[in-house]
Amino acid sequence: MHEGVGLSILGLFGLLTIAVLMLPVTRRLRLPYTVFIAAIGIGLSVVFLPLQGLELGMIGDFRDAASSFGLTSEIVFFVFLPALVFESALSIDVRRLLADIWPILLLAILGLLVSAFLVGGALWLVASVPFVVCLLLGAILSATDPVAVVAIFKDLGAPKRLAVLVEGESLFNDATAIVLFNILAAMILTGAGASLMAGMQSFLTVFVGGIIVGFIMAWMFVMVIRHVRNMAVVEVTLTISLAYLSFLVAEHYLHVSGVMATVVAALVIGSRGRTAISADGWHLLKETWETIGFWANSLIFVLVGLAVPAILSSLAPDYWLVLSIALVSAFVARAGLTYIMVPAIAALRIGMPVSVGFRSVMWWGGLRGAVSLALALSVYENPSFPIEVREFVVTLVCGFVLFTLLVNAPTVGFVMRFFGLDKLSASDLVVRRRAIDKVRSAIANDLPTLASRQRIAPETASMVVADYEGEAEEHADEASADAQLSKDDWLKIGLLSLIGQEREAYLDQYAAGHIAPHIAQILLGCADDIRDQSKADGVDGWVRGHKTALEFDWQFRLALFLQRRFQTSRMLAQRLASRFESLRTMRLAVLEVKDKGLHDLEQITGPEILAQLSRLLDERENEISKALLAIRKQYPDYADSLDRRYLKRCAIRQERESYDRLSEEAIIGGELLLNLQDNLDGQYHSLSRQPRLDLGLTREQLIAKVPMFKALSDDQRQAVAKLLSPQLSVPDEIVIREGDPGTGMYFVSSGAVQAEIQPVPAIIGTGGFFGEMSLVIEQPRTANVVSLGYCELLALSRRDFETLMDLDDGISDIIKSVARERQEELSGN
Repeated sequence: MHEGVGLSILGLFGLLTIAVLMLPVTRRLRLPYTVFIAAIGIGLSVVFLPLQGLELGMIGDFRDAASSFGLTSEIVFFVFLPALVFESALSIDVRRLLADIWPILLLAILGLLVSAFLVGGALWLVASVPFVVCLLLGAILSATDPVAVVAIFKDLGAPKRLAVLVEGESLFNDATAIVLFNILAAMILTGAGASLMAGMQSFLTVFVGGIIVGFIMAWMFVMVIRHVRNMAVVEVTLTISLAYLSFLVAEHYLHVSGVMATVVAALVIGSRGRTAISADGWHLLKETWETIGFWANSLIFVLVGLAVPAILSSLAPDYWLVLSIALVSAFVARAGLTYIMVPAIAALRIGMPVSVGFRSVMWWGGLRGAVSLALALSVYENPSFPIEVREFVVTLVCGFVLFTLLVNAPTVGFVMRFFGLDKLSASDLVVRRRAIDKVRSAIANDLPTLASRQRIAPETASMVVADYEGEAEEHADEASADAQLSKDDWLKIGLLSLIGQEREAYLDQYAAGHIAPHIAQILLGCADDIRDQSKADGVDGWVRGHKTALEFDWQFRLALFLQRRFQTSRMLAQRLASRFESLRTMRLAVLEVKDKGLHDLEQITGPEILAQLSRLLDERENEISKALLAIRKQYPDYADSLDRRYLKRCAIRQERESYDRLSEEAIIGGELLLNLQDNLDGQYHSLSRQPRLDLGLTREQLIAKVPMFKALSDDQRQAVAKLLSPQLSVPDEIVIREGDPGTGMYFVSSGAVQAEIQPVPAIIGTGGFFGEMSLVIEQPRTANVVSLGYCELLALSRRDFETLMDLDDGISDIIKSVARERQEELSGN
């Protein structure tokens, strides 16, 4: 075959075919996939050597194509890296990532810088190259690949927060390594001296610049995707374009971090993009990106295997000592990160505690992959670098990557077994045996009926039933012998089962199209949080987790701040609407678990534990209902519109299923079915957008609800409107705190607040006001005032208080009179 496109295609897809066919082999042999295909690449490289120059037809063409299909920095950077980064970041829960953003940034930025300096310093002591070159190599070797560790954590059922911490740290770690590499490479090539301030400025510019580019481009693509909704192929293709274009625009044209741009673009698509992409489109998107990520990983590691032997063959004898120093110093630096910095972050309460076993897996499983190779190859291919620097960097990096692939990856399992992470806990063993007993007993009961229907001789059925009954009794004996678990252990087992069923209920609601993707994401995140806390602290963790799920998150708090500070209500309305839908779906899921899930647990946990689990679910349902009722009371019309929308969507889905059954029964034809489905699709699409919630926080609307202002003239009401600031107060919010200086007063337009005065708290409802005493009498706040639900308030600042008092004598008299009465009541108490 002539050299050209055909030869390249033969080499590319021949290697991809070999790589993917190794997946079932590695699963059968229980070997790490990336390690095995890298070994296959090395084997191919060795096999190709004696075949050079021989005419072997297609095999010879494949040999030539695979040998010439070199691994270059541009291929890694612009072909593989965007795909790998986007696929990894797309699966990260943004809510969890932002919750742990500070520990992630500390580990990724500070941890990498410390590691780079430690490795660079150790190499400088033994290598005859400048310190800045050693530091450059330290930055390259500090970029880790999380794929292996995250996969292991998923198999072990590790806390979701821990998986997000590891994957987030690695993604930001890669970006930090690339930024530091570019700064150091520029210093080597230009001969410029090191400047701490200039380096920090350049680092922040490149790092933050990549974030901005990725965010802007992702939002542009989301806006486009909104207009092509329900066209899954277009939606998925646009995300692929976004991955590569965001990387290219940031890295090549704007000279900022392409990795950070791609990471942020994926995070935006994974969070906000879900509201724009249809359910079918999101399912296809996930499958497509899993496939792209698998292809990229497969090709890059087989190409690594092909390239490494040729590079390492030129490794000088004195480099072996330097490579050993690099390995030791890098693992020592990684140990400091996992065994010192991670516990310190937990001690400061800005991150979660991580067990020694999981930290050890994080340490030993810190493989080096695409980023390290790409950076090393970019040095090797650049003739501006001195030849000794190029050889020094590329040989040591390839040796290091090969070591982590062939030594670390296959032995991570030994680390897991050493800490007992691969073993089922005592509670898991007991549940396993009781579950087997329950299932096998049910099968033994059902087999005679099945045999009778199939006209199988009763004697034959009895023999099979006897086998199942014997095995069931055997497992029952083991369960009773091992059931030395405490009541708390059994409660934890039950709670984990309940939250698992609740999670499945959310997935069913999403699959049925009853909830939007972003609502499903919120609810699944809440379920995972409750699961993690229940797994750690049993009932206390369960209670704490479900209370946290009902609290107002940082996004809601931000929306409140924006409304109060800038009088913009759009974000707050969106957060309230999402909260209403989330709470309603949460309550439906809990009711479903109560109706169906509790019964299945009785044979596992016993009646006493089941009764306590039922009480815990009742308490959870009551708390959810209380939170839901608060919104419903404040916005009844909106609640009714959501209820109607939900019922209509359920009815349309049921109608579609009925038409499908009629088609299967040949009662209606295919053309008629398509016509009916098109009609239903139009109706369903019209219901897909969440109804807009009108908060009613305009000055005119709120002033009209306060009786005190009704006697004012139109001009006076307009003057009052300019003085007052509408704001929404949420349930149990402390509007005024005892002892604080008086900065203003409030009028209650709707709802009620409670002044926590002694001996009897005072409730102030619609039309009332509070906070005036500090302004009239000029003293600190005398009591806490707490919202008794969602309250619409009108805030009046101290600066505008006198203006209002001068505006109308009637208002002034009322406020001063009430202030004196309240002061007398407090004095009397």
